[in-house]
Formats: sequence, structure tokens, C-alpha cells
Amino acid sequence: MNDFTKLTEDDLMGLLQQDKLSAFREIYQRYWKKLYSDAYKRLKNKELCEEVVQEIFSNLWHKRHSLQINTTIGGYLHLAVLNQVVDQYRKQTIRAKHAEALKLLSTETDTGTEDAIMLRDLTHTLETEISHLPDKCRSVFELSRKEYKSNKEIAQLLGISEKTVENQITKAIKRLRLSLSHHMLWVIVALLHKF
Repeated sequence: MNDFTKLTEDDLMGLLQQDKLSAFREIYQRYWKKLYSDAYKRLKNKELCEEVVQEIFSNLWHKRHSLQINTTIGGYLHLAVLNQVVDQYRKQTIRAKHAEALKLLSTETDTGTEDAIMLRDLTHTLETEISHLPDKCRSVFELSRKEYKSNKEIAQLLGISEKTVENQITKAIKRLRLSLSHHMLWVIVALLHKF
């Protein structure tokens, strides 16, 4: 069949699961503008919305064999947009918190050369300790703390369960806390100095 525009969603989904690229193209054509519009209403950022919608279609293609859509394709994709928007807000909040913490810390370290040296030393020690984590643990930790990915995203990227992701993050934090315990006194003193 050449005219995919006349196919029902069920037919398209069946063909998609049979690796028919034309079915994927038709779904893309039917829903791209609507999904972009849904994302833009909430995010108000053209590039970010394009990225969100592309991620949704990429996931649709990669998960085509295992997808169980209980509503319509349109309903499924709309829900995927909402989930991606929530993830974007969460990431923005985390970034803002990190930026504020760094700003606070840098304000404190601006008070003297000694503090700047201590901060640089702490940062170097932290990076060194992260590099000594076991490979899987380090990968999970860096995806979580440096790239701000959710546990679910990390699990999908690495092909592991969300519980494994949680366990690896907990393991990394415990090891880093032990390794950096001698630096904590300096951080406490620096924070108390502000008040």
C-alpha cells in the first residue's frame, strides 16, 4: 500500500512494529506540528521544543517493537510531550539550584586566595575520586550529577533497571562522602564564615 495517509492508527502501529519506515514517516507527519505546539505552549523555547519532539519520535522508533499503546498514538505522543516537559522543568530547577550553590560558594571563595586554592583543591579531589569509582558506578553518577539525567533516562541509556541506577548513585555518594570527609570541615567553616 502506497497511501499511508488513509491508514488508521492501529494499521500504522502494526506496520511500524514491522519496521515499515513509511508508517513512521506518516505518524511523524500527522503529529509533529501538534507535539511541537504542545511543547512550545509550556517551554517557550524553539530549540528546546524541537529537541523534545525529536526525542519523542526517536524513542517511538527505538521502542516500536515493545510499545503497548493503550490509547491512541496521538494520546500516547501527547503524554510523552507532557513527560518530557516535566523532565525539562526538573532539569532547569536542578541547574538553577547548582548555579545558586556555586554562586554562594564562589562569593565565599572570593574573600581570599587561600579559599580559592582550597576550592580548587576540593574540586580536583572530587574529580579524582569520581574517576576512581568503578566504571558502571562512575557512568551512572556522571549522567545523574553532571548531565542531569533522570534515573529513568539513565536506565534506558545504559540498559539497566532504575533500581540499579539508584543503587549505583547511592554507592557513589557513600564512597565520595568517605573520600572527601577531610574536606568537609573546610566547607562547614566557609559556610559558617558567611553568617
